[in-house]
Amino acid sequence: MKNTTYIIPALACLAMLSSCLDKFPETALSPETFYSSEIELELATNRFYSELLPNPDNSANGVLQDNDLMYHLSLSAIQKGTRQAETASWSSGTWKSLRELNYYLEHSSNCKNEQIRQRYDAVAYFFRALFYFDKVKMYGDMPWYDFVISDKDKTALYKPRDSRGFVMQKVMEDLDKAIEGLPEAWSANSTYRLNKYAALALKSRAALFEGSWRKYHDIPDENYTNAAGETITLSADYFLNLACTAAKEVIKSNKYGLYKGSTIVKNQPYRDYFVLEDAESKETILSRRYVSTDELVIRHGVQFTLKNQRYSFTRALAYHYLMADGTAFTSRSGYETTPYWEEFKDRDPRMAQTIAAPDYLAVGSDEKYAENCKDFDRSGYRPIKYFSDESHDGATTSTTDYTIFRYAEVLLNYAEAAAELHQADQNLLDESINVIRSRVGMPPLELSKISIDPFLASYYTDSHLDGPDKGLILEIRRERTVELVNEGLRLWDMLRWKEGRQLCPATNTLGKGFIGIYFPGLGEYDMNNDGIKDLCIYKGSKPSSDCENMLNVDAGKDNSLSEGDKGYLVQFHEELYEWEEKDYLYPIPTSQRQIYPVDGQSGESVLTQNPGY
Repeated sequence: MKNTTYIIPALACLAMLSSCLDKFPETALSPETFYSSEIELELATNRFYSELLPNPDNSANGVLQDNDLMYHLSLSAIQKGTRQAETASWSSGTWKSLRELNYYLEHSSNCKNEQIRQRYDAVAYFFRALFYFDKVKMYGDMPWYDFVISDKDKTALYKPRDSRGFVMQKVMEDLDKAIEGLPEAWSANSTYRLNKYAALALKSRAALFEGSWRKYHDIPDENYTNAAGETITLSADYFLNLACTAAKEVIKSNKYGLYKGSTIVKNQPYRDYFVLEDAESKETILSRRYVSTDELVIRHGVQFTLKNQRYSFTRALAYHYLMADGTAFTSRSGYETTPYWEEFKDRDPRMAQTIAAPDYLAVGSDEKYAENCKDFDRSGYRPIKYFSDESHDGATTSTTDYTIFRYAEVLLNYAEAAAELHQADQNLLDESINVIRSRVGMPPLELSKISIDPFLASYYTDSHLDGPDKGLILEIRRERTVELVNEGLRLWDMLRWKEGRQLCPATNTLGKGFIGIYFPGLGEYDMNNDGIKDLCIYKGSKPSSDCENMLNVDAGKDNSLSEGDKGYLVQFHEELYEWEEKDYLYPIPTSQRQIYPVDGQSGESVLTQNPGY
């Protein structure tokens, strides 16, 4: 349990802060009199923290994200191709936070202390940048508003969409204001409050996204005139350079490093980091606070949901992990038919700290877990990242803190942006990728020894990858995949790299459906290497067996084998939807387009639709 004397930070106390606001006299809340002191600016900006992404319980931006590496009992709409403009909706809540941000920025000048006002304005600028970054990821072009729209201002209310380049440049400008105004650290609870480096981390993430999106999706360059009258060419390289610069500034601060402790899980620092009750301050740039005390209960339900919804990793993730000596697992003869109980031998330690291995021990347990492919997962690759002890098993009982930005991601952003710009050398790899590898004892990535890995080349196939740095970019993607799995970034990575086909079972490279562990035949298996057969795989009538777990792989059952009596456990092989170009963006809701005026030339709504919908 967390220390009950710890001051609860703003982002975890929204309900409390709301009640505090309610205690002010109504006259004190008017725009003319409020926002005039530091406490009022702090209270006003505290509510914005609820918008922080990723969120552990969010299915699009958090741990519970369906993508090519993980699925649960039902596929997401993006994987089934069921997103439709007619059923899409922009509820009032979609834009409420933007209005609140702009309203705050229009009235914060009531505070005459410029230094104080700049600090809290920076918080608002950060969240406005985050708001629009999230919208551009989903919809592409979006109308940009940096003021509160009057209900009488029909011109503003029904303005056309601004180009994604224009909006993302505005995001960069807001982040620059946040970087300038935010402190390097707060006097208390700094890990849970926005600081300069959190804004730099978001800038590196957002600029990398836009730069790589523009490259892989062939977005034409745009000209943009800034406030100083200067013309900027918005190109893929322009945004990639911004990502590099932002990430490098975090690195040069020498403020951060990688966590190497063993607070809860001994000798497994990577796994241990994600089950810490209190966020540590070395690797963590910004964290969400969760707590359970007599006075306050703020919890999440990641561990419960992962188990009860039977989230499963795919074999594609397993193939990304290198051998412990740094060579590719997929370069070994017979790797395709390597069974579960041999896959984890001599592999990158992060594999067994992310996926339940045959010798997996739950936190607080001394009994080896026996994989049965039905209770906690269906692929045989059970997620264990973020799994603490059994006290976190119940619905919304988890109190482990959740990282929003961590140093490892910044290092990966830096390496990828530099590689895409053809600026990565050995020194850069040593201060980025190899810092991450050294935490778990993996050999360094050596530029002179990189060759194109056939598996990675078959998995990431967009033609824009072809070039002198293809092998390096693929290895950086491998590192990003295994280091950041389950952190709310994978779906967006695959979309910006234009690799969406891997998200659908029907178009996934590894075969029809999402595949799991390999069984050479029906029969009994010792799944945890304790000398006792504990899983019986069968078809038809249930056989006589002493195995604790029985799994029927007949056609029509939850699980089946790809070759009938042997092969990979396979899910969703009956799904027929094939990825389409339109799927890279979400549809603009028809209901929203219908309330806009009609363009005189096209006869269509001024609010244009994304292609294909």
